[in-house]
Amino acid sequence: MRHIRLYAATGTAVAALALTACGGGGTGTKDEGAARPQPTTAAKATTDGGTSAEAGSAPGHATSVSARTSATKQKGTQPKGAQPKSTALHPCNGSNTKVTAAPVSRPLNHLLLTAKNTSGKSCDLLYWPTPRFDDAQWAPEVIKDSQPQAVVTLAPGESGYAGVRLSAADGSGQNGTTAHKLEVYFAGSTPGSNSAPSAHPALTAKGVYYDSTLAMTYWQSSASDALTW
Repeated sequence: MRHIRLYAATGTAVAALALTACGGGGTGTKDEGAARPQPTTAAKATTDGGTSAEAGSAPGHATSVSARTSATKQKGTQPKGAQPKSTALHPCNGSNTKVTAAPVSRPLNHLLLTAKNTSGKSCDLLYWPTPRFDDAQWAPEVIKDSQPQAVVTLAPGESGYAGVRLSAADGSGQNGTTAHKLEVYFAGSTPGSNSAPSAHPALTAKGVYYDSTLAMTYWQSSASDALTW
């Protein structure tokens, strides 16, 4: 059975990121324990206003400076798959979009989610949607290779898309069941957060069959990209 993630007890979806955490804290190194030996010569001023230790400075001083410099350069870097944090992001959710869920003929056993911006200003489809069928207590797997090059931003009237693989085409999935209700959660601007409210797109009268291989893509700018996986 594929790996799954539990929903939070509060009812919001756990958009448990398959992403790595953000890069180093940039605090550098700090000496502990015994007092540092004092330099035998004074530091001389450099032309850029800083100082540089002359020969005879305390052992380890240059290493400490180097570590601080290296950590500072790393501060704020984003690992692959991480959504950049920015106050300029305006997450889409159920209040500023209309979400529909439609079965497709190709690929087999797939559902296409479409989120249309119905507000008067742009919003961002962050990370991926998290669908919850009926009263399921687990979230689907995320297809990591579907990560787009940039966040999908919707101007008023524009749509974004996500593909949902409902079940294994070869029948290898387990615990198959038919759902008649769907709730779609939106990710917030930070990993693991939720942008409320959720959406409740209607399913077909016969419902939707899914099994343990349920998986979904990141939000995409085109339906064809969303249905590639």
